Amino acid sequence: MFELYSQLDPFLKAYWVIAVFSSLVFVTQTIMTLIGSGSSDMPDADFDGNLDSSDAPFQLFSLRNLTHFLLGFSWTGISFYNVIANKILLGFISFLVGIFFILLFFIIIKQLMKLSENNSFKIEETVGKTGEVYLTIPAKAQGKGKVLLSVRGVVHELNAITYMDEKIETGAIVKVDKTEDTFIVVSRI
Repeated sequence: MFELYSQLDPFLKAYWVIAVFSSLVFVTQTIMTLIGSGSSDMPDADFDGNLDSSDAPFQLFSLRNLTHFLLGFSWTGISFYNVIANKILLGFISFLVGIFFILLFFIIIKQLMKLSENNSFKIEETVGKTGEVYLTIPAKAQGKGKVLLSVRGVVHELNAITYMDEKIETGAIVKVDKTEDTFIVVSRI
């Protein structure tokens, strides 16, 4: 193994050293991510330093980005070493592929961050929306009925009252005027 390595051109040796090292770091990072051992690149500290250990979606200068760059750079250099005779051109192309790997990682992380959107329901979001009465709502807030209402594409069954002089029957279309505690105040449209 070392005999084969010692016969390689110095540029190819450098590409192989970088490729093996960055591949090991990448595999280690992937395993640590899959077992859930933290997602920051900086160690935890017990002092008030300016260490950024947040779970930010993208940091330009991080161990993870350096690893991705080196993966693209080194494996491109190895793959095209015998194809591209000009070593400066090969280095430039390898550099561009390394930058592409960082951008690709950024795009993937950005798409994954969209999946973690907070879709928790807040009753205040119903004000101004229209819905359909599911159970009759008694007049003058004498009792509660039920209204089916869509908020952000999800249909909710909510307790409702009305201050109108007439009850609102099942199937009627209503508008939410305001909220009170855990129920909505509606009026017929």
